[in-house]
Amino acid sequence: MPHRPSALFPAACLCLTLGLGLIAGLAAPALAAKPQAAAQPSSLTAEARADVQAAEDYLNSLRTLKARFVQTDNGGHQSAGNFLLKRPGRMRFEYDKPVNDFIVADGTFVHYYDARMQQQSSAPISRTLANFFLQKDIKISGDIAVDDVRRENDGHLLVITVSQAKDPLSGNLSIAFDRDPKTGALSLSRWRVVDPQGLITEITLADVKTGISLDNGLFHYYDPQRTKPRYN
Repeated sequence: MPHRPSALFPAACLCLTLGLGLIAGLAAPALAAKPQAAAQPSSLTAEARADVQAAEDYLNSLRTLKARFVQTDNGGHQSAGNFLLKRPGRMRFEYDKPVNDFIVADGTFVHYYDARMQQQSSAPISRTLANFFLQKDIKISGDIAVDDVRRENDGHLLVITVSQAKDPLSGNLSIAFDRDPKTGALSLSRWRVVDPQGLITEITLADVKTGISLDNGLFHYYDPQRTKPRYN
């Protein structure tokens, strides 16, 4: 079965676009590739501005997360595994067998291990889209432009699409949150990355647990070809 690294980390432009690839079902590339003008904060409705602020507050409050994930690539092929997040700076994607690839961010670099090629690729977190989630203070403003804010499923789902303000054609990231219509409480449920070629990778989370203890050792890069871990 074809396998593409997590949308948080597309292999094709590894050092420049760590696909926070890691949303929308199997939309056609032609639809995804269409650029649109980003909405400035002042042009958003009061409800949209409140939703963006709520999403920002929620993401900044998120310190640890553990979940199962299903990754769907542009061709509809799926892979599953475990996702760990420890903010700031650390995350891990571990795929279920028979896929032996993994992605790990150790606080400084993001490392992708391609088991078939037995090769490792690395990039500074700051040069990848993963930096949006892993930075200490998440801001949905400044270098980030808000392209769209919408509520779906009778208010039970909030979807926010963002892109790089200075380079809107470089792709975009859509983040979806389960939302309690009564309280407005949010919970991260999935995200989708559209790369500059219009290719889509979507990650959907399940069995999400937050506020748990995660040892830093889970986020060290370990080369399967060596007998000892390499610490960064």
